[in-house]
Amino acid sequence: MPPIERPTETINVTEARQNWSELLKSVHKSRKRVILEKGGMPMAAVISIGDLEWLQRLEAQRDARFKVFDEIGEKFKDVPPDEIEREVAKALAEVRAEMREERRPAAEQATQPA
Repeated sequence: MPPIERPTETINVTEARQNWSELLKSVHKSRKRVILEKGGMPMAAVISIGDLEWLQRLEAQRDARFKVFDEIGEKFKDVPPDEIEREVAKALAEVRAEMREERRPAAEQATQPA
């Protein structure tokens, strides 16, 4: 579940340096997000610890999900790409045929020879 929309403020790094204590209090209490700019270019962001923990959970979930792709890639590392593509196309065609068959009305299936 994503965090609630938080206000985001953009300030210059010089201003942030001059008001660092207040900036930290504001981010901590309101979970406001602050983008720090230098010369008009975004350089960094200050976020609450809650937002950081949420981001870390998202990264862990993403890493776990993408690990599956690495495992699959390792198992098929010696298989030529064109062969993989043919097998995938064949499997998709089989699944689509099965799905079409399942969607046919029962009456239509009953009139078809076995």
